[in-house]
Amino acid sequence: MELSYHEKLTLIKLGEIGSCKVEELVERTKLDQVAVMRAILGLQSKGLAKLHEKHFKVVKSTELAKKYAQIGLPERRALKILVERGKISLDDLKDVLSEDELKPIVGLLRKEGWASVRKEEGKLVLEITEKGKQALSQKRPIDKALELLAERSEVEASEIEKLVSLKEIKRRKIGDEESKSEREVEITEKGLELVKTGLELKEEVSYLTPELITSGKWRNVEFKRFNIKAPVKVTYPGKKQPYRAFLDKIRRKLIEMGFIEMEAESLIETQFWNFDALFQPQNHPARDWTDTYQLKHPKMGYLPKEELVERVKASHEHGWETGSRGWGYKWDPRKAMLLMPRAHATALSARQLAKGVQIPGKYFAIQRVFRPDVLDRTHLIEFNQVDGFVVGEDLTFKNLLGILKRFAVEIAGAKKVKFLPDYYPFTEPSVQMSAYHEELGWVEFGGAGIFREEMTKALGIDVPVIAWGIGIDRLAMFKLGIDDIRYLFSYDLRWLREAKLVW
Repeated sequence: MELSYHEKLTLIKLGEIGSCKVEELVERTKLDQVAVMRAILGLQSKGLAKLHEKHFKVVKSTELAKKYAQIGLPERRALKILVERGKISLDDLKDVLSEDELKPIVGLLRKEGWASVRKEEGKLVLEITEKGKQALSQKRPIDKALELLAERSEVEASEIEKLVSLKEIKRRKIGDEESKSEREVEITEKGLELVKTGLELKEEVSYLTPELITSGKWRNVEFKRFNIKAPVKVTYPGKKQPYRAFLDKIRRKLIEMGFIEMEAESLIETQFWNFDALFQPQNHPARDWTDTYQLKHPKMGYLPKEELVERVKASHEHGWETGSRGWGYKWDPRKAMLLMPRAHATALSARQLAKGVQIPGKYFAIQRVFRPDVLDRTHLIEFNQVDGFVVGEDLTFKNLLGILKRFAVEIAGAKKVKFLPDYYPFTEPSVQMSAYHEELGWVEFGGAGIFREEMTKALGIDVPVIAWGIGIDRLAMFKLGIDDIRYLFSYDLRWLREAKLVW
């Protein structure tokens, strides 16, 4: 049987006495308590020793108990002065009792039948009874409990309860209850036989060093064996927040696929970039305060260069040079100047197209957006969105569906994906993408389409642009295996520690 050095030493010392408390074994072996406990558990698993654990409660004496042990409990001090004088007023008791002790004493003396209580000349007067005279010379259970606590400082609760209830001890504030455990080790017959056959104690080392080899000392030592299956304390190393790590991997994957990341200067946009540049009419219901947030101060921002604004205005009013009739209304530049927290990351796509793009080219952004909504397990009012577009001469709607499916299956890990017809003011045709979640069923997480010419031509682009906006928070639910979107931003330490970093 293979035993470590600590196990051998512990077994030998245990064999000398048969059984003892763990603390005594620590003293005999001169090892620290952790090493001794590990050795005991090892010996127990091999049937050489048994560990017995006893759990019990103790009562520890308080400072008040020590004080009462010297001067007596309040009722005994009150009885003593009553026996001496026969009759006293309540005010006279203030000489021997504190204010806190005085309050319950009248009721106690009357309840025990040690004194009669009556009023004389407006004062409360106590008079000793025969029973009270006898009580002074008698020891009650509470007196014996107090003596025990004063003598030992710590008494097993079961011993105290033979005299008085723990509730009474706590009420009197003379004892505090604590839970304790006691561990005792006993050698088994098998262990005793092994000790009698003789155990050779050799120095045990954990590492083979150059010094051990050159000196030849390796021949006289034992090498410690490591049990890789032994239970150890769980440690939680530092790591990125799981959702943050997921977003970083999405970003890296898109860059590896040849996409260029669009930069955002601010979370605040003018309605021009958030709506007008996307060919969304100024009377569209999505621009109402119930569907978007608006800034109170400052209320208005600035429009871009005049040439671009004029083209966007013309597209809205009559279609400009696109062959479209536009929306057929009078476009208001002041409404376009209103400031708002970004409602969708597509605003960045409009900015990038106006700034200029490579053709062919692929662009994306992962940005925080804001929309009024009712918080629940699939909706947030502040969330992340992955927006992107591909620009090129020969792009079709089929190319768009292929990109979306690849994104959902390969990047987000969705098992089932379906597409449904949809409508957006700035794309035609348009499509909605949903993925299947085992807990939530079909979850909508993205919209896409081909940008309309009324939008792209006004921004200076004359080739097809396929684009999408995906609620990446919902895709993260699939990948991280959670059924409540709010958990992505949770402060729950258990989830943060145990959540796996996935890809």
